[in-house]
Amino acid sequence: MSDNSQQSSFLRVLGRRDVVALAFGAMIGWSWVVLTGTWITSAGVLGAITAFLLGGGAIAVVGLTYAELSSALPYAGGEHVYSERALGYRASFICTWAIILGYMSVIAFEAVALPTVMDSLVPGLDIGYMWTVAGWDVYATWVATGIAGAVIMTTLNVIGVKVVAIVQTTVVLLILIVGFFFVSGAGVTGSVSNLEPLFAEGVTGITIVLVMVPFMFVGFDIIPQAAEEIDLPYRDIGTALILSVMMAIAWYALIIIGVGLVMSGEELAAADLVTAEANSMIYGEIGETVLLVTGLAGIVTSWNALIVGASRALYAMAKAGMLPAALAEVHPRYHTPKNAILLIGALSLISPFFGRPALVWLVNAGGLGIVLAYAFVALSFLALRKNEPELERPYQAPGGSFTGYLALVLSVAIGALYFPGSPSALVWPQEWSIIVFWIILGALLFGLSRLSNRAD
Repeated sequence: MSDNSQQSSFLRVLGRRDVVALAFGAMIGWSWVVLTGTWITSAGVLGAITAFLLGGGAIAVVGLTYAELSSALPYAGGEHVYSERALGYRASFICTWAIILGYMSVIAFEAVALPTVMDSLVPGLDIGYMWTVAGWDVYATWVATGIAGAVIMTTLNVIGVKVVAIVQTTVVLLILIVGFFFVSGAGVTGSVSNLEPLFAEGVTGITIVLVMVPFMFVGFDIIPQAAEEIDLPYRDIGTALILSVMMAIAWYALIIIGVGLVMSGEELAAADLVTAEANSMIYGEIGETVLLVTGLAGIVTSWNALIVGASRALYAMAKAGMLPAALAEVHPRYHTPKNAILLIGALSLISPFFGRPALVWLVNAGGLGIVLAYAFVALSFLALRKNEPELERPYQAPGGSFTGYLALVLSVAIGALYFPGSPSALVWPQEWSIIVFWIILGALLFGLSRLSNRAD
């Protein structure tokens, strides 16, 4: 077992079921309700599934490197811990700040998704016109719903990770039950003819979906972020991580098939909340309502888990002197990084003001941060294998160093899809502005930390 002699400020309260529910719930979120139609119209049913199998397979390979590293270095902070030990201080800052961008993009996504689903459940959530963003009218009540959700989720996470885990496990079970009835119902009532065309826009269509995949799978790395709060043998931490990724790949593929069987191309084009409307075609109006409530539950699971991940990463960076020390303060009663959680909550208040168009912007911009961090983790995996072969690794990635090289190549290849020249490149100014804002914020916080350290 690796050296775990450092004193932890956290409580080890998360069991196996809690861990898998946290990671799986983080990965499925709300996107499968609102974006499935985009995936199918962009690439076709088989094209979309191909993108998820390719992207999910790449994430699984990266996940193997995480599994080994999380068992060898089971400390809060995940990517920060691995990259600092293997690559040094500056590389660790870039790696960890990049993955926090991925986490924050999901958290901000959910703050926009919440009023989106509530608008469908409670008609008339459009009072107090404020402005129009990319053709979408933003209303004060819509924004207030997103802000209220952010305040509630922030408070829940300050109270404690065990409370979060109980909520997470319960809600994930509900999502799985509803998903089972949706897919089985689609198999009975759907038509294979609706699956045509199986592929749309060829490789370009697959690529458009592929750049969204890293965002859909962000969350399995919540497990290493919360390693100091997991009460499992270290080898089992890695096993739980890989299991959660496999579950998410299966989930997305089955949802795509279910929607594809039920809805024709014309119906997909006219639909708004595609999966919910597909369920209404199977079970009537009650089916749509149940699916929307399940989507709301998915927002809770993803939001919960990503606040856990982002706050632990900020905590670890602050402990290392990369960010202001206040972000490393732990609540004396609840043993949670309260200031880090409050910063995340404050940042998540911004996105509702941009309305629903922000959903796609956040998906794409956050995806770049995620794959950048994955590349750094693969490099850390390789460096530690070379420089610290004696480091005890309770879980060892199959394939050894070859797995690390493959994870690195796949991360770089997917990352290239976000840059100019690719058919799926990030859009200026909306998506690149998110990247620029995040770089400037990181530089400011890093600078404040350095000044404080010099003063001390």
